Amino acid sequence: MTNIVLTVNGTQVLREVEDNIFLAYFLREQLGLTGTHVGCDTSQCGCCVVHVNGTSVKSCTMLAVQANSADVTTIEGLAKGDVLHPVQRAFKEHHGLQCGFCTPGMIMAAVDLINTYPKPLTAEIVRDEMEGNLCRCTGYHNIVKAILAAADEMRPVVTA
Repeated sequence: MTNIVLTVNGTQVLREVEDNIFLAYFLREQLGLTGTHVGCDTSQCGCCVVHVNGTSVKSCTMLAVQANSADVTTIEGLAKGDVLHPVQRAFKEHHGLQCGFCTPGMIMAAVDLINTYPKPLTAEIVRDEMEGNLCRCTGYHNIVKAILAAADEMRPVVTA
């Protein structure tokens, strides 16, 4: 057992954890943050994506002890009260979800993509960059539209 201290969605958390518990299960079982889904346990589907120190990670293969001293943001931490994050709002407005199981991971990966991709996003770039997040329902068309709409809101094009 190891004591860890981390900040989750802006709240400092101190817990004793087993050394082999993955971050996804720590978030779900010990903190009750069930928005982080586990779909495969092999880092293939992307349902478990959270941000650790601002970067997307697949939490089903990261140990909780590896997140010691980190800042972790889950899908529950994106909205500001009742105000949805632009990516959450775009997924809702552009029907970028169906059953919703992959949605939290898609949204978290999309936020990171929008925040870090150095060039303007296109549908092709979004499809390439999001290939580590699988959806069995939508065919991705509306997910791509939602990400591009959110990117337009979050990173407006500046003209000279």
